[in-house]
Parts: sequence; structure tokens; C-alpha cells
Amino acid sequence: MRTANRLRTPSRTTLGLALATATLALLTGACSMQEAMCGGGEYPVLFVGSGGRACVPDGEEPPKGYARYPEGKVPEHVGDKWDTYWMTRTLDANGETVGLPDEN
Repeated sequence: MRTANRLRTPSRTTLGLALATATLALLTGACSMQEAMCGGGEYPVLFVGSGGRACVPDGEEPPKGYARYPEGKVPEHVGDKWDTYWMTRTLDANGETVGLPDEN
């Protein structure tokens, strides 16, 4: 009756399941590895007339000289579709999308 007190070695099924779980965790975690534009509880704003940007706490209005990105064109991660789009554009004083002025 000593066999009841012995620890069992993990079976192949258990090891396979553990490896599959670890692999799944790594693969699904990779999506969140993109650098967010702002931290939690903040949203990105654009400096009017230039390529500057900042992050503002949720519930607060943008500081003077900054504006919210147009709805549906808000960058969420560094290098995403809208971050790339806004690298060559900005908003003018009327809220219209315009090309960034040349820095020459």
C-alpha cells in the first residue's frame, strides 16, 4: 500500500496540455505587446497646426492649442494605421485635416 503515498510523474497528456497552454498564452499576449499611444485612463490629442501630440486624462478637455482626433481616425498604437496617417497631416484652426507644413 505504499504506492498510494508516492507522487505520480506527469503523463504525456498533462505535459502536452501544459505546453499548449503556455504557447497559447504567448501567442495571444503578443497582440498586447504593441505600444499604446497613451496609458490607461488617457486619450491622445493632436497639436493644432503641427505634428505634436499629447495624452490627456479621460474626462478632461484638451489643453489650449490641442484638439481631439476626428472620430474614427484616432491612433491607438504606435505605428498603427492612424498613427502613420497623422505623421503627415494635422488639423488647422477650423478643425479641417491639412498636410503638415514643410519645416524648411
